[in-house]
Amino acid sequence: MTVIESPPTAAAHDPVSAPPAPASGAPAAVSGAPGFVSDAPKRNVIKPKRDRLMLALSLAAAVGGTLVGAIGFAMSYNTLAKVALSWGFSEDYAPWFPVGVDASIIAFLALDLYLIRKDTRWPLLRLTAHAMTGATIWFNAASQGQITDDPVKAASHGVMPLLFVIGVEAARKLFIKKTKLEAGTHADRIPLHRWVLSPLATPKFYRRMRLYGITSYPEMIRREQDLLAYTQWLKRKYNGDLDKATDDERLPMRMAAYGYTVSQALALPEQQEREAEKREEEAERRRLDAETRRELAQAQAATDRLEAQGRLDAARIRVEGEVGQARAHARAQVGAAERAAQAEEEALETALLAEARTRTAQAQREEAEHRKKQAAADLEAAELEAQAAQKRKEAAQADQAAAAEVQALETAAAAEARRAAAEADRAAAEMEKGAAETRRAAAEADRAAAEEVTRREAAIAETERSKQAAAEAAKAAAEARTAAAEIETRAVEMEDAAKLTPRQRAVRRVARMALSQADGDPTQLPLAEIQRELAVTSPATASEYRQEAVTLLAGGYRI
Repeated sequence: MTVIESPPTAAAHDPVSAPPAPASGAPAAVSGAPGFVSDAPKRNVIKPKRDRLMLALSLAAAVGGTLVGAIGFAMSYNTLAKVALSWGFSEDYAPWFPVGVDASIIAFLALDLYLIRKDTRWPLLRLTAHAMTGATIWFNAASQGQITDDPVKAASHGVMPLLFVIGVEAARKLFIKKTKLEAGTHADRIPLHRWVLSPLATPKFYRRMRLYGITSYPEMIRREQDLLAYTQWLKRKYNGDLDKATDDERLPMRMAAYGYTVSQALALPEQQEREAEKREEEAERRRLDAETRRELAQAQAATDRLEAQGRLDAARIRVEGEVGQARAHARAQVGAAERAAQAEEEALETALLAEARTRTAQAQREEAEHRKKQAAADLEAAELEAQAAQKRKEAAQADQAAAAEVQALETAAAAEARRAAAEADRAAAEMEKGAAETRRAAAEADRAAAEEVTRREAAIAETERSKQAAAEAAKAAAEARTAAAEIETRAVEMEDAAKLTPRQRAVRRVARMALSQADGDPTQLPLAEIQRELAVTSPATASEYRQEAVTLLAGGYRI
């Protein structure tokens, strides 16, 4: 925490260059410190408006420098061109030797100034220019013989290039300062008298200025005065014992070596507390943002899961519906095929039974024919028997007549015996005739029975033929149903391959019903039959299916 009372600072001063940014919230001034600290001397700010004297000086410097440079280069050119011939240069290249030497000086110095302006210094250019200047001074001085032989003569030839370089260095110094002023990086120099009068404290003074970017010498003086005044105030507060001061109160002395002012050092604890609070607030805000983002991500993930589960359930229900419908179609087709097979088996069995019954009826008919022939034979035998009895009767009558004729001849006993025998023969003949009549009636009855059996067998045969025809019709119907089931199965497979919707499947089923039952006209199909076949409860839905089937058949659908 900061001290309750802090000493006043030195008088305010506007530095040429800005000091380090002060801490926010630092106390502007405190009461209680002695007010004997003198203000730092103010600098006279150079006004951008040039007066006549400065203009005249600039013109004189420019004209004089140009004149010195021109004379120096002219004299150097004349001297070096002559000496180049004596050094072995050809007459063609000897005049270019001084141009190359002197032009390199101008080029390197100009390029050095350009790089300074662009804040891209390269000391090698300046060193090279100075080396070439030294070379041209040496060449000019040695052009008249040994330098030691006549130093004055040698100096007269070498002084002009030296003057030119001195002028360029002066211009360079001014140019660099102007560039630093414009860029705000110019730093004041510590006066020589300070180094002389305070040789121990001035190096620390200089170190703080250079290390912490304090470019203004008056600003640095003000800081030193503020620190001195604050130190004196603390000593007065604690009776000369600075050890009693708190750590926060001793901060200005500790932080002065690091470029802090008294106000900045005293404001550090509060500033750090505020920054710590800001960091805590920022950390709390980031934590809350992270929690919010995490909750949003969890909510989004839950929403995505619910949506995915809903889509999965919908897809499962749709697939189960399609699978159930396909299974129902398959079960219906399998049931129809089983019923057709059963009907075919029953028809086959009925046909076998009918064939067996036909064979039985044929055997019974043959047996009846046999009995009929037997009865006819018996009737013929009875007729022959009657004829034989008649002949025997006639023979008996002849014998009776003969006996009557012989009666007279025979005795009465013999006649009586013959008469008794004749009566016995007559009774036997009558009995044989009755038997023949009985056998004839039996033969007639057998013939009638045989005819009845024949008629019954014919009726049975006709019934069997009807049953066989019915069985063949049932077999044909079963084959038709089987073919229809196969067609339905192929149609379902094609619909599955085409991934049709349940409604499209239903419409195609109605179209197939129309092709198989109504000669391709769906309007002839009863709505009740469509409802029963498609298992729908609404007649309106069945009517929609029928209308769509009409459109589908009109478009060329045939499967």
